[in-house]
Amino acid sequence: MTPGSYIPTEYFPVLVLILVSIAFGLGVILIGGLVRLKRPYKEKLTPYECGNPMVGAPREQFSVKFYIIAMLFVVFDVEAVFLYPWALVYEDIGLYALIAMILFIDILLAGYVYAWQKKAFDW
Repeated sequence: MTPGSYIPTEYFPVLVLILVSIAFGLGVILIGGLVRLKRPYKEKLTPYECGNPMVGAPREQFSVKFYIIAMLFVVFDVEAVFLYPWALVYEDIGLYALIAMILFIDILLAGYVYAWQKKAFDW
């Protein structure tokens, strides 16, 4: 085997899966465009179709508190993502990992208390 002539054949199933997924997605969109009913009318073409009339401008600004709540949710969601695999292998990783996880939870708890004191959870 000469340098540059290696073809990684173990990735062939991944390539086939990607191609089949793209073909399926495009096929569904194409078939849906050909088969669906086309009856446009004024109310259906409005950007907010739920039965309620639009109130205000579509580019209305939100309070910063909504973004703070979203960021706090992401932080504590990431905590759960780290805790689950750690809990699965807890018996195999020993005391050092237990101390590291306690430190991790303490740091997150300190952030939670700080956010609570700053009234970030008040609407």
